[in-house]
Amino acid sequence: MMMKFLSKIEILVDRLVRSKKRCTPFFFVLIVLFSIQSYASYVLIPMDADGQQNHLKAYGITYWTLSKDLKVKWLLNYRGGSFLLPDTENIRKECTIRGVTYEIISTSRTEEILKEISSPSQNMEAVILEKAPKIAVYSPKGNQPWDDAVTMVLTFAEIPYETIYDTEVLEDNLILYDWLHLHHEDFTGQYGKFYASYRAAPWYIKEKAEAEKLAKSLGYQKVSQEKLAVALKIRDYVVGGGFMFAMCSATDSFEIALSAEGVDICEPMFDGDPSEPGYQSKIDYNKTFAFKDFTLERSPNVYEFSSIDMTRKRRISKTTDYFTLMDFSAKWDPIPTMLCQNHTALVKGFMGQTTAYNPNEIKSNVLVLGENKTNGEARYIHGIKGKGFFTFYGGHDPEDYTHRVGDPKTELELHPNSPGYRLILNNVLFPAAKKKKQKT
Repeated sequence: MMMKFLSKIEILVDRLVRSKKRCTPFFFVLIVLFSIQSYASYVLIPMDADGQQNHLKAYGITYWTLSKDLKVKWLLNYRGGSFLLPDTENIRKECTIRGVTYEIISTSRTEEILKEISSPSQNMEAVILEKAPKIAVYSPKGNQPWDDAVTMVLTFAEIPYETIYDTEVLEDNLILYDWLHLHHEDFTGQYGKFYASYRAAPWYIKEKAEAEKLAKSLGYQKVSQEKLAVALKIRDYVVGGGFMFAMCSATDSFEIALSAEGVDICEPMFDGDPSEPGYQSKIDYNKTFAFKDFTLERSPNVYEFSSIDMTRKRRISKTTDYFTLMDFSAKWDPIPTMLCQNHTALVKGFMGQTTAYNPNEIKSNVLVLGENKTNGEARYIHGIKGKGFFTFYGGHDPEDYTHRVGDPKTELELHPNSPGYRLILNNVLFPAAKKKKQKT
């Protein structure tokens, strides 16, 4: 009834405007104001290329809205994955303060948009976001926010998070969080394989000593044993229903640690004793989330963990280094569609210790969300483990092509529309979605 009433008001206003008959100015203004106040009841945050001036902070507005116990609709594949929010004065003010483009739309226009999205002929879907997920970042306490792309973009988007590390994980604190990000960690106990280039550097010596001290305080003789225990806790967190996101070396080193459970793969400079003879044959790929049939890099002087990573195999220049986001059915595959929302299907590539993944070593039940077909590599993958989900994203910093130790931090104020960073924030909002059975 309300919709019909509002539609009649719109028709009346239109007729008054078109009519040559005279009416009192007061009556005309009253009708117009009543009409605007009645049906201008939604805030649309557009996420297409031309419609949004700050894509990254738009995610922060959406998260902020959810934190106020208000629901949001994520309009998948509509104008770059736009957000539909209730219209409140506080939301409008927050958008203005943060520099986020928004549009006030009427109830009737909202219904038109949702009807268009629901049409079987459109590859679109409206997904309800219900609550703001509680976020944890697994990272050493001394790291600055700009040491990691995820903490950097969370800070820029004004999305709150808590930092945890080995002690908290081993004390089973992961259960307190809906979403976990793994900082660029080495879960194999090889200290990031920085040995060849940085073994004499003060920071390397200090970090190695601190890691050994922490491991012993937690009851482990070796860092590799302690990191394995952490990896197993994270595995259980995901299997139990958690959401895990990892980038760069945290992806493959996590997998290697799981697959090498009970096997010593570390050389003497890492743990004080030789590696186990024939350890490659003892790797158990059944224990991993995403990768299979990989070969470990034995040399401590090679800045690489295994054959999973494509960094040393890449034959592509910076100017042509892009990867393509896959196209999924929004109605039948809402999860991968959510994770791929963007204002472009072509994303700039960027390097890292682990830059990209060998597609031949990805398990068949893992989805490739982004790939560089020319170079034959997967950049962005997603899968289900038990009741939970994981996403692996290759590279270190989407807006710093060859980030190296000691490089200055990326200023996200210069990249508010970064497609590469949008992929991270898609994952942040993913746990907020109303649970819907995966159809793939």
